[in-house]
Amino acid sequence: MVNGATHTASLPLPTAAGQEGRSTLRVQKTFRLLVRCVLLLSLLTVGYWLFASDRYVSEAIVIIQNTEQIGAPGLDLATMLGGIGGGVSKPDQLLLREHLLSVDMLKKLDAALDLRSHYSDPRRDFASRMWCKDASIEWFHRHYLSRVEAEYDDYAGVLRIRAQAYDAETARSIAAMLVKEGELFMNEMSHALARAQVDFLDRQALLAQGQVFQASKALLDFQNQKGLASPKATVESIYAIIAKLEEERTELQTRLASLPRNLDRNHPTRKSLQQSLQAVERQIAREHAKLASTSGNPLNSLVEQEQLLQLELTFKQDLYKTSLVALEKGRMDAARALKQVSVLQLPVLPEYAWEPRRIYGVVATLCITLLVLGVINLLKAVILDHVD
Repeated sequence: MVNGATHTASLPLPTAAGQEGRSTLRVQKTFRLLVRCVLLLSLLTVGYWLFASDRYVSEAIVIIQNTEQIGAPGLDLATMLGGIGGGVSKPDQLLLREHLLSVDMLKKLDAALDLRSHYSDPRRDFASRMWCKDASIEWFHRHYLSRVEAEYDDYAGVLRIRAQAYDAETARSIAAMLVKEGELFMNEMSHALARAQVDFLDRQALLAQGQVFQASKALLDFQNQKGLASPKATVESIYAIIAKLEEERTELQTRLASLPRNLDRNHPTRKSLQQSLQAVERQIAREHAKLASTSGNPLNSLVEQEQLLQLELTFKQDLYKTSLVALEKGRMDAARALKQVSVLQLPVLPEYAWEPRRIYGVVATLCITLLVLGVINLLKAVILDHVD
């Protein structure tokens, strides 16, 4: 009975050991399959790097200079740090970069060089070409961005343009057209801005000229309506007449006072002097009435109106002069502020296909494969340890 019980108790042990063995075998098979998949994928990747289609790279270097700043000496921080120097416009070069990578530029290149057919050539490898010639503009633009680069070198202050293609001539044609269209774009934008500024100043000058003519016409109409060439001159002449009459009145009063006291009041001399004095005083009163009165249009009111019109005319003339000065200055500034796109390196005709970088790709693939295999073996050891 004891031996039977002992035999019965030991029966489950081979079953548990068998289950552990089967689990270990499944884990080993799984990891062997995973290793084979990794090795197969690595082999396919290495094969792709070795047999991928050649892509030629053409490079050009351009710089945008603002002619308004050229020749202005100065020691700024950018110059001290080793930049290109005065006249370089970083915002303009970043703006040119965005234009070169835009959909509009892609459409121009496609219309001139038929990039869709070139990038979707079925003779090229499946991974590097564009899969469908009639792809949407969004996918076409994404593929374009993977083949064309425009990088701003912040240290040198230049814009580096690189274009990839499956043949050297097409790569150079793409880079050359990018440089040409970029130069046309910057010049046209600069000219358009300069024309807009000059046109605005020209319109302001014409408007100021029209206002001068209107103010001058208003003054002439006022003078013609009142029948006075110059109310101010008329007032001055009246003041001169009054002053002369005042002198004459003073003289008559002096003569009248110098007559003998015993002279008869009805004496012809006395009466003649008194009549003359009264006539002069009436004339003085009439002249004063011309200058100032509570009714009608006295000369002092006309002079005030004329002065207001004259002040307005003077203001309009000064404004017109300022507009003309601003117009001439704007023309000079517009001519001096034009952008100049200088090509430091023309697009070269590549003689060697730099892309894809096969050695780099193979080495990177092998390194990644070894790393993945190491991780797989580590996971395998951990799992087997837990199974055991």
